[in-house]
Parts: sequence; C-alpha cells; structure tokens
Amino acid sequence: MDREISTRALLDTLADTGNGEVLTLGGLLDQFRTRAYGVFMLIALLPAFVPLPVGAGGISGPLVALIGLQLLARMSHPWVPGFIARRPISREGLARFRDRASRLLRWLERLSRPRTEGVIDHPLAKAFTGLLLLALGILLALPVPGTNYPFGLILLAFSIALVERDGRLMLVAWALGIVEIALVAAFSGQLAGWVAGLFD
Repeated sequence: MDREISTRALLDTLADTGNGEVLTLGGLLDQFRTRAYGVFMLIALLPAFVPLPVGAGGISGPLVALIGLQLLARMSHPWVPGFIARRPISREGLARFRDRASRLLRWLERLSRPRTEGVIDHPLAKAFTGLLLLALGILLALPVPGTNYPFGLILLAFSIALVERDGRLMLVAWALGIVEIALVAAFSGQLAGWVAGLFD
C-alpha cells in the first residue's frame, strides 16, 4: 500500500514508532511504492549524515549509484540485493538523521509540494536524474575528506524531490548536482594526486 506522506512525517513515523516491528529496507520500498526511490535515497544517505569512524561515503555512494543506474534503466520500482533488503534499519539512526537535518528539512518542506511532476515522471527526465545520481554516487564513494556533507545535502534535495514529487525542487537538485560535478572536475588533478598519495 502506497501512502501520501511528507519527508519529515515519514522520518517521524519510522523513527518514533515500531511496537517491536523490525524495520527493513525491502519492507519500506514495498510500502511506499510510488515514492520508493526517494525513500531508498533517504536510507542510503544515513551514513553520510550520521558520524561514522571511516568510510561513510563508501557505504552511501554505491547505493546512490545503484539508484541512478536503476533510474537510467527505467525500472519502475527499485531493486536491492536480498541481503540488503532484509537488513534491519536502525530507528535510532533514523532519529539522529532527522534531528541533524531537521532545520533543513523544515525549510525544504515549507517550499516543497507535488508540482511540475513531468520532471519526476518523464522517461528522459528520469534518465537524466539517474545519470546525475550515478555520477554523484561515484564521487561520494571516493575517500576524500570533507565531502560527505556537501554531497549529502545535494542528494537530500534529490531525495525530498522524489518523495514529495516536486519537479521544481528536482530542477534545483539538477543544477546543484551539475555544479558539484563541475567543481570536482575542475579540481580533478589535485583530487587524483591526493587519491594516489593514499596508495604510496
């Protein structure tokens, strides 16, 4: 059963209720069908916003790239490997994510609503969204310090646009994503040198 729900209300529901029910990614994707890609993105972004010792981007990045590939392939519903679909999701982690991003979420939700939905649903628009997410996911996965939050904030805009079905916000997310990719490309020489230094 799909449900109409805002991003913050979704996080509140998932983080604060449960009655002992085990929360899994596969169950969430089945529950929120038309918004499944946005929900998937929210869960994928958790490591980028919740402090981890190392490798947050290495967890979030491949999942974001997987979402991008599936949108490029015009899949109507996201697919995840069984071992990921069955893995329990921490309600405490969802609550920390909600609390850390609460001011941004409140601001975005005041602006977001279903509109210009062709930018969400049109096959070419979906493909372009997928291409940007594939590129951003790969870049997020690179072990570059200080990039989790900039990439995470841009990807959060993609996620909210998908959940809220807000085509105008998606256009903003496209613009931010292109700028971020261009900046990384502009400094790719320094970036390549830094990554190479890790293996010296």
